[in-house]
Amino acid sequence: MTFNLLIRLLTVALAAVLGLGAPALHAQQNLFAPRLIINDKVISEYEINQRVLFLQLLRAPGNPQDEALDGLIEDRLRADAAKEMDISATEEQIAAGMGEFASRANLSTEEFLKAIAAGGVEPQTFRDFVRAGLVWRDVVRARFAPRVQITDVQVDRAIAGMTRASAVRVLLSEIIIPAEPGNEAQAMALATRIQAEVSSDAGFAAAARQYSASGSAASGGKIEWLPLANLPPAIAPFVLALAPGEVSDPVAIPNAVAIFQLRAVEETEATAPTSVEVEYAQFFLPDDDRAAAAFAKVRAEVDTCDDLYTVAKGLPETQLQRDTQAMGAVPQDIALQLARLDEGESSTALVFGGNRVFLMLCARRPQMETPPSREEVRQQLFNQRLAAMADGYLADLRANAIIREP
Repeated sequence: MTFNLLIRLLTVALAAVLGLGAPALHAQQNLFAPRLIINDKVISEYEINQRVLFLQLLRAPGNPQDEALDGLIEDRLRADAAKEMDISATEEQIAAGMGEFASRANLSTEEFLKAIAAGGVEPQTFRDFVRAGLVWRDVVRARFAPRVQITDVQVDRAIAGMTRASAVRVLLSEIIIPAEPGNEAQAMALATRIQAEVSSDAGFAAAARQYSASGSAASGGKIEWLPLANLPPAIAPFVLALAPGEVSDPVAIPNAVAIFQLRAVEETEATAPTSVEVEYAQFFLPDDDRAAAAFAKVRAEVDTCDDLYTVAKGLPETQLQRDTQAMGAVPQDIALQLARLDEGESSTALVFGGNRVFLMLCARRPQMETPPSREEVRQQLFNQRLAAMADGYLADLRANAIIREP
């Protein structure tokens, strides 16, 4: 679970925190007993339980136990990397980081601490989480920033895509490699190997059939024509920078790693928005032997997102979720599915925490905005490239770490 993803969840999740009781926590014989040792750093049962509570309050996707343990392992690796480079966070930086995080939910630090305390989360848990993010940011900048060069040609391409997004459409193939908690390094390594070895459409198609978990795997990963504006903003620049036949750098998305091959690009004369807002619904049902029949029944009964309220009548409110967000704020795994849907169409490709999702696009609305400056675009591309390098570095650290039980 990344720092940025948790920030995106804050505004929605913390609105209800003060009205919630503390989530149930199973008693442990010794909360401070070590659970794992990462190199020479201990992760205790207490830390895991605290992180679980924190993620539950933020309503983060995935299994809270798995996500908590995975996040704490990565925090230890980040701390080791920072120590090796003699990087630390001052008290002032930590306080500012806590304040900035809380402000995303329109709360002060004190209000945020009160909100999480109502759910059983200690201030130190929040503090440790913020510190890990701060030192990792400085590690990544110190290690990789001098190596990232954004050319004027890349800026020009990105601006063209931003200012004429709907006038550009792309023909892509995809490989989505599952990355369950604990297996991120292997997934990233496999994606990197595929990118390095694939040099043809046929090679990419064969790799998609062998490794991809996407529904497009059977067709060699091929996706129909997509407007560039439909793609998540974090992925579109990677695609736009490709020449036909080229394969993108691996992109980390929730619980997976994605790589794309550009098969063709086409421009039209349509007037272009600079961004897109999507309204979408998620209806959750158990991912069991009856799922296929259950979703077929749902598909037969709904034509619009409003119809889902009839299907969900009498079920827990959490089983049906409807959101309206800028495409850049939508989690990338969801955004990639929405990108290929028209209004009223649905997908059942995603599984969260044992539930399969009936994902329906309610509406896609173009948003006209003032185009960003060249320097703003350059900074966006810089940050995207830096994030990709950071993901690869963290995967390497994990692959080389000694992770054992006490």
